[in-house]
Amino acid sequence: VQLQASGGGLVQAGGSLRLSCATSGRTLSVAVGWFRQAPGKEREFVAAISRDPGKKTYYTDSVKGRFTISRDNAKNTVYLQMNNLNPEDTAVYYCAAHYTFSTQQVKKTAAEYGYWGQGTLVTVSS
Repeated sequence: VQLQASGGGLVQAGGSLRLSCATSGRTLSVAVGWFRQAPGKEREFVAAISRDPGKKTYYTDSVKGRFTISRDNAKNTVYLQMNNLNPEDTAVYYCAAHYTFSTQQVKKTAAEYGYWGQGTLVTVSS
């Protein structure tokens, strides 16, 4: 599976952005996650969604209630809607995928994802 992230940019605090992750290949067989890496920090998990878009989603605590992950399997795209952004959300955001036989499995660590897209930079100004 191949992934390509897009949608990053510069936004003021309190604003919104929607990231997209276009997938190709065996996309119906993968769960997809979003990770981010801020300057000088390790890559961290943000959100993930199961193969079946209606089955399972998971968020890190710091984005719960502000970010929403979704997927449109007909368009082979996974989205990350980010609302009420703050400067701590500034990072390079990556989408990643792992194959799974389960329609609802969601993994939360970077090491469990075998396929990665290039990052897209999100900058939130105060």
